[in-house]
Amino acid sequence: MEIFGIEKLSLVDYDGKVAATVFTASCNFLCGFCHNSPLVTAVNTLTPIPNSEIFEYLTKRKNILDGVCISGGEPTLQKDLPAFCEKIKKLGLCVKLDTNGTNPDMIKSLVSGGLCDYVAMDIKSSKQNYSNIIGISDYDTSKIEKSVEFLLENHVDYEFRTTLISEYHTANDMEGIGRWIKGAQKYALQKYKDTGNCILDNLSAVNEETVKQYQAIVSKYIPNTILRGY
Repeated sequence: MEIFGIEKLSLVDYDGKVAATVFTASCNFLCGFCHNSPLVTAVNTLTPIPNSEIFEYLTKRKNILDGVCISGGEPTLQKDLPAFCEKIKKLGLCVKLDTNGTNPDMIKSLVSGGLCDYVAMDIKSSKQNYSNIIGISDYDTSKIEKSVEFLLENHVDYEFRTTLISEYHTANDMEGIGRWIKGAQKYALQKYKDTGNCILDNLSAVNEETVKQYQAIVSKYIPNTILRGY
């Protein structure tokens, strides 16, 4: 596993659990609001953290931690992800996967193998607006749709989440997302924060009044729609 960052203790990355978060290299999207831009655009300049060092820490802290959040980048690009998750599970820790949903086969394999306890999948926007968000022209969302379909079958605990950008998202997008993921266990509308490390520097958060309007729209389809960061 190519890991280029670790947050050794987090109370916010895995709801209800004390977790460590590891950050994998590379992504197949180029979202302007991505706050881990070096993992996307400058991987060659970073120094990987040896897996042995990661597991040395997890072994020491396994009685304090509840789980490990695997984020990125896009973790499902890593072929060694199943083996990495298996080693975490053998320590008695839960595994949360953060993913953009572009590798449904990997998600299904992890879940069916008991190697993943929670999936947090990004829904970048409505299907029609995906290309504008991810920086890829005429993007085919079929693999993402397969991941959505799988999670909606409730094989694992999960959430969908959208980071809201005032320059990109509209009420029509919220309506489209709501119809698409209707009946989801949980949907989080997340506030965008400019960390100074984003791919683009001219984006802004959706204001609180508007986000409440968006919440009302999607709550018709997903009653458990929450605001995160507001």
